[in-house]
Amino acid sequence: MAVRDAVTVVGKSIHRGLAARWALGLVLGALLVARPVPAAEVRVMISAGFFGAYSELAPRFEAATGHTLVATRGPSMGDSPEAIPTRLARGEPADVVILDGGAADELGKRGMTRPASKINLAESKIGMVVRQGAAKPDISTVEALKNTLLAARSVGYSDSGSGTYLSTTLFPQLGIAEQLAAKSRKVRGPPSGEPVAAVVARGELEIGFQQVAELIHVPGVTFVGTIPAAVQPPTFFSGAITAKSTQPEAAAALLRFLTSPAAAPVITKAGLTLVPAR
Repeated sequence: MAVRDAVTVVGKSIHRGLAARWALGLVLGALLVARPVPAAEVRVMISAGFFGAYSELAPRFEAATGHTLVATRGPSMGDSPEAIPTRLARGEPADVVILDGGAADELGKRGMTRPASKINLAESKIGMVVRQGAAKPDISTVEALKNTLLAARSVGYSDSGSGTYLSTTLFPQLGIAEQLAAKSRKVRGPPSGEPVAAVVARGELEIGFQQVAELIHVPGVTFVGTIPAAVQPPTFFSGAITAKSTQPEAAAALLRFLTSPAAAPVITKAGLTLVPAR
C-alpha cells in the first residue's frame, strides 16, 4: 500500500509539472503566433496608471522574446509637455502607446495610431485616499461623496484622465464646481511630478482622487474606496500601435502578451480589473 501511494504521489507531481510546462508553452507560443519576429527595440509610451503592472511584466516579455523595451512615461492627456499626445505631436518616436482608452481613440482620430490595433488591457476605477491615520470619510453614495467634497479643506486630483473627468464633468454634475474651485488642486504626475497620494501623504491635501492603481501602493495614505458606481466613468487602459512604428510586429507581440493569461495576476495585483476575453 505504501509503495502504491508513493507511486500515486510521484505520478501527480509529474502531471502537475507537465501541465505547468504545457501552460507556459501556450503563453510563450502566443507571443509569436503570427510568425517569428527578429529581436527588436520596442519604444513604449505609457501613462502612470498601467505602469506598475507594466514594470513587472516588461522583463518577462523581454526574456521570452529577446525584444528590448524602452519606456517613456507621461500622462494620457492634458497640457503637460510630457503628455503622450504632446510627445507624439512633436515627433518623439514610439511603437506602442499604453494610456487611457478615450485618449487612445483620440490619437487614432488624429492619425497618430493605427485604430484597428487598439486593444483594452484593463479596466480602471477612480478612488480616494486620505493621509494615514486620518478618519475615512463616507463616499459610499453620491450624496455622501458630495458632502465629503464640500466638507474637505482641500481636494487633489490628477492632471490626466481621472482628474479631467472630476474637474470638468463630475464636480459640475454635482453642482459644487464653484465651491471646490478655490480649494482644489491639479497635481502633475510622473515622470516630473508625483502621484496625488504622495501629496496627501505629506499633508498638503486632505483628500485625493486618482486611478486606484496609482493610489494603493503609495506609502503614508489610507485608501478609502472607489467613487460610487453611479458616477464612476467606464475607464480602460488601452494599447495601440503608433502610425509611425518601425517595429509593428514586435509591438503587436507586446500587446498580445499584456492580454495573455500570464499577465492577468500581475494586472490584478496592480489594482486594475481584468477585461473579459473577447
